[in-house]
Amino acid sequence: MSESLDPATYRELVRRALAEDVATGDVTTEAIVPHDRPGLGVLVAKAPIVLAGLDVARHVFLEVDPDISFQALRNDGDPCENGARLAEVRGRAASLLVAERTALNLLQGLSGIATLTRSYVAAAAGRIRVIDTRKTAPMQRALAKYAVRCGGGFNHRTGLFDGVLIKDNHIRVAGSVAEAVRRVRATTAGAMPVEVETQTLAQVDEAVAAGADVVMLDNMDDSTTAVAIARIAGRARVELSGTMTLERVRRLASSGADDVSVGALTHSAPAADISFEIDL
Repeated sequence: MSESLDPATYRELVRRALAEDVATGDVTTEAIVPHDRPGLGVLVAKAPIVLAGLDVARHVFLEVDPDISFQALRNDGDPCENGARLAEVRGRAASLLVAERTALNLLQGLSGIATLTRSYVAAAAGRIRVIDTRKTAPMQRALAKYAVRCGGGFNHRTGLFDGVLIKDNHIRVAGSVAEAVRRVRATTAGAMPVEVETQTLAQVDEAVAAGADVVMLDNMDDSTTAVAIARIAGRARVELSGTMTLERVRRLASSGADDVSVGALTHSAPAADISFEIDL
């Protein structure tokens, strides 16, 4: 993957994470490891993974000790086999031990998102786009969405500011789908593509008639989904959402929908199995 990750997205997060973990010092390492003892640490995949966040891990080690040398052996977005060496880290052994857990927490989390995303992309088999949601850990959204891209997925809106999504509560407040769309179109937000979340066929019809650019079919069963897509008939993009397991994505990939949004990519991805092994 050629895309680079802006350090501004993780610099402060790394500082805060290290402050949380290290605080006044690593009492165990300080008691056991001589300050100037050199060491070599290797990041190793312990299961098949898709790598994401290697630059973030690098920054953790350098934040602890700028004299550390970090050599990446794989790139973000790479599928890595069990036993693959991901990076070599050289420097004071004490510094390596201090940085280890924070670096792993971030690298394992991001690689877990990338790995799960790649599974969904494989299930979609190129017939429907896999996109993420705003269901991310606070203050880690940019990293999570980067990890989704590493896994071959696509990003939905970044936040509330850069995309219109009329949800069920907006519709309740406005009184109807049509009125919610009308109010958006009457503002500067109306210059953006307007997406409407629908839960019934009647709402689908209303959203299309109101001129929605994207219609989200939320938590509809397979048969209702098929009817809804037929009714939309290409007049708007179609996004599938709600209870989108890998098996369901396989089934619906050829439904005629354009996108499938999966909150689990960023809120339920298991951490990738990566270890940090020190060789003195």
